[in-house]
Amino acid sequence: MKIHLKNGHLIDPLNGINALRDVFIAAGKIVAIGEAPTDFHANRTVDVSGRIICPGLVDLAVRLREPGYEYLATLESEMQAAIAGGVTSLACPPDTDPPLDEPGLVEMLKYRAKNLHQCHVYPIGALTVGLKGSRLTEMAELHDAGCVAFAQAEAPFADTQVLRHALQYASTFDFPVWLRPQDPALARHGVAHDGEVATRLGLPAIPVTAETVALSTILIIAQETGARIHIARLSSAEGVAMVREAKARGLPITCDIGIHHAHLSEMDIGYFDPNCHLRPPLRSSRDRDALRAGVIDGTIDAICSDHTPVDEDAKQLPFSEAEPGATGVELLLPLTLKWAAESKLDLVSALAKITSLPAAILGIAAGHLSVGATADICVFDPERLWQVSAQTLKSQGKNTPYSGFELRGRVTHTLVNGNIAFEEIV
Repeated sequence: MKIHLKNGHLIDPLNGINALRDVFIAAGKIVAIGEAPTDFHANRTVDVSGRIICPGLVDLAVRLREPGYEYLATLESEMQAAIAGGVTSLACPPDTDPPLDEPGLVEMLKYRAKNLHQCHVYPIGALTVGLKGSRLTEMAELHDAGCVAFAQAEAPFADTQVLRHALQYASTFDFPVWLRPQDPALARHGVAHDGEVATRLGLPAIPVTAETVALSTILIIAQETGARIHIARLSSAEGVAMVREAKARGLPITCDIGIHHAHLSEMDIGYFDPNCHLRPPLRSSRDRDALRAGVIDGTIDAICSDHTPVDEDAKQLPFSEAEPGATGVELLLPLTLKWAAESKLDLVSALAKITSLPAAILGIAAGHLSVGATADICVFDPERLWQVSAQTLKSQGKNTPYSGFELRGRVTHTLVNGNIAFEEIV
């Protein structure tokens, strides 16, 4: 299939391109940019005037809910949501049921995802058997099966010695370890940031120290073991400062934030809005502003959707009992555009946070539009307004703090392996 994307504005952060360019695709690859190759005859020409052509988005946290949680969402529904949001590569956490702690489970997930021909799925393997925090998994076998990194998701370690052994083992093979910094004892039973809103509403609180104590432990052991660490879902100003200082000391660490934490704060909980029950919790406005600043100055390497589809029944409960999480894979692009506009950040730098930089964290050949690269491409209208609703979201999970909001920026085409996987029906 030969495709010609015509009259689009090409933005490729990795290659520093920000100009009107045509893109020519053949046999799943980008064969030329600007001028058509000799004897190139397109099977299809798509006029994308007024739209932006950028690399397919790379999302570091998309819960596909399979295996085990098909009643919340299915592989098909969430991959359709991903391509509708312009996401062509995604990492899925290991907190499935059973967890991704066996090579057979990983191979099955990759096989099913590949046969759907929608987007590339990169499993994150479980660090410990059953995510129980006690016995290490066979990381080498999981890596051979297709895992690109290892994590505990939200599950705690039995003790710090297990964490140390995990990082020592991972360091031996140079496997990346993704850790969510939260001390389980300090966060126990908490559902909201330890601030004025939790106090006013009488909600069990999670102090910032739950993050900083865990982060301090991770950084100290990472320095001792030499393990490559990715800090997942940073949420506090103090956490940003600690990561900034660790990077200045030369520690091989990266980190990300969830897109909702770049916009929302504890004040958005309002009167017990369960859609704002997230993990980590929405923190103060000061924390939110520090996260934004950290993304801009490079302390925070990438932004992800932290996509967590939850069924309606699990959200229609009192705040402290509601299932935490929000759908986000379809909102990653428009919310990133919104953040960039509010922060007065140029589009090239903003798109890097959801394309080339997360691709580098995953260690995959994606997130750029170089000639010869796989044609994973997102085409979007940066000025298109659309309303977030159960009808406009393809994800099976409709749980979002942005329900009813009007956002700017709409994906019109998503290409995966040079094929049009998603095309907006007007």
